[in-house]
Amino acid sequence: MTISRAEIERFLHGQLEAWNTHDRTAFFELYREFGSNGLTIDYVGKPRRDAMEILEAMWADHNAGMRLEAVKSVINGHEAACHHRNHIVAANVVIETMELYDFGDRTLAIRYFIDA
Repeated sequence: MTISRAEIERFLHGQLEAWNTHDRTAFFELYREFGSNGLTIDYVGKPRRDAMEILEAMWADHNAGMRLEAVKSVINGHEAACHHRNHIVAANVVIETMELYDFGDRTLAIRYFIDA
């Protein structure tokens, strides 16, 4: 099964919208839907951990005080590369990330490169 560009865009835009509107249900539903046959998340340079544990910690630790901005997204076939700005509102700090997404047959593999 080949994923369409429209479906990749739905995921990419949907996750940012859910994050920025603090819609936890919509955020997690997207990851469960697109990764229903397998979800991996890799923080490049860090040890591997369970993907859902990573998402839970990310939400609990950062959602209330961080707004995401999509700077650029490039979709090529079943993969996407995104440059995001993570605005930490209270501290007036921005953390740049490059994120790689590989969409399979209801599998999703994500690699986060964080400029910290």
